[in-house]
Parts: sequence; C-alpha cells; structure tokens
Amino acid sequence: MKMLEGKVAVVTGGTRGIGFAIVKAFLEEGAKVALFGSRQETVDKALASLKEIDPAYEVIGLCPNVTDYASVEEAMKAVKQAYGKIDILANNAGVSAREPLYDYDPAAFDKVIDLNVNAVFYCTKAVAPYMKEQGGGSVINTSSMVSLYGQQSGCAYPTSKFAVNGLTKSLARELGKDNIRVNAVLPGVTRTDMVAALPPEMVARIAATIPLGRVGEPEEVANAFVFLASDKASYITGALLSVDGATQV
Repeated sequence: MKMLEGKVAVVTGGTRGIGFAIVKAFLEEGAKVALFGSRQETVDKALASLKEIDPAYEVIGLCPNVTDYASVEEAMKAVKQAYGKIDILANNAGVSAREPLYDYDPAAFDKVIDLNVNAVFYCTKAVAPYMKEQGGGSVINTSSMVSLYGQQSGCAYPTSKFAVNGLTKSLARELGKDNIRVNAVLPGVTRTDMVAALPPEMVARIAATIPLGRVGEPEEVANAFVFLASDKASYITGALLSVDGATQV
C-alpha cells in the first residue's frame, strides 16, 4: 500500500523546485493534491507537467494570495469542497533574500516576513479546524538550515525561518490534543533553479563543504515530507528535520 493512500494534501509554493517535488512525491504515494501557486500561468504549467507524468494523478491547482487570510480561507474551503477533507498541509511557499543590512529596504524585509511567516500562520489557521473536525492531520513547514546558523547577509530570510521553527514547536504543543502533528523540514543547499543557474565550479565549491560531497536534490527533501505526512510518523510532532547532508557552516 502507498504511504499516503486516501489522503488529501495542500502544498503551497507547489509549482516549481522543492514544492513541485513535494506535490509529485505526494501523488506518487497515493494522495490527492491541491497545489497553490502565485500565478495562474505557473499553476497551469505545473498541472500540465504532472498530467504528462501520469494522467491518473488526482491534482488541482489554485492561486490564492497566501499573505491574505481571506484569500487563504476561500482556497482551503474550495479544496474541502473538491475532496471532502484535508489531511496534510505542506507550507512551502517562501522567498529568499541576500541584501546586506546597510542596503536593506524595510519594505523588502516586511515582504519576506509576510510570505515566509504570516502565510504559514494563515494557512495553518485556515486548515486546522478541518483537521480537528476529522480527527487529526499533519502540517509540515519548510524551514531552512540557515534558521539554525544564520547567514552572512539577507537577515530577513534566516529570521523568518527561525520564526517558522518557533511556530512549528508551539503549534505542535497546542494542536497535539486534536491529533494534529506539526513538523518542519530544514533543507540545505538543494538543486533548485537558483542552484542550477550557478557556474559548475561554484557548485563544486559548495559541495566540497558538505560531508556527503554533493548538494541535495528536491526529491530528497520531498521524501522527508512524505514520511512526516504519513502514518509512519504518527508519534512525531514538533520535530525539526534537517535534510542538508550535514552541511558545514
């Protein structure tokens, strides 16, 4: 039996990179999936790619503004109407930044916090009542290894991911009584579009700092989401699972 057979999942930021890999992995393991993206164009492209892989995949796409609670509520209601329940929420939508403090526009800082923190809160708040009503569920947040170590510039990103860790720990304690598990995955350097665009010699230098000798693949991060979403992780909540090859910082 597939690990997520009969389950319904929502994946934010599901149109590319790690998010797309999560959607694909969930579908492969038998889940029905609603992927959220920022634009209808990218949502449609992702859906078409998935249907090319397997026309039998049960997947729909929506493009709510995840930084607006009313928009999130409406989207979650649509998923519930389409599939009857929501068992899994993968809060993956996010944005990075590299501006040094001296050049950091406060509005840009706010934008990172809005998408990386507020959206996680909004999506979890909107979906938790459904999970409580049906007897439980699993929320998995995308954090980052820099939430533990910081980074040399772009302080909003590690700050936001540190906040995600705090939300994860706190909501795990609060929602445990409702059988809602809340965990986070902390990816390291992963071969997304951003890394793929780097010169090979730069990627090689990065890989040399990682004990496993290579950068991670999106599918490897997605596998952690599958495990935490599944019943095999039924007694795991409040966990921060690093998927970073023991990256040296």
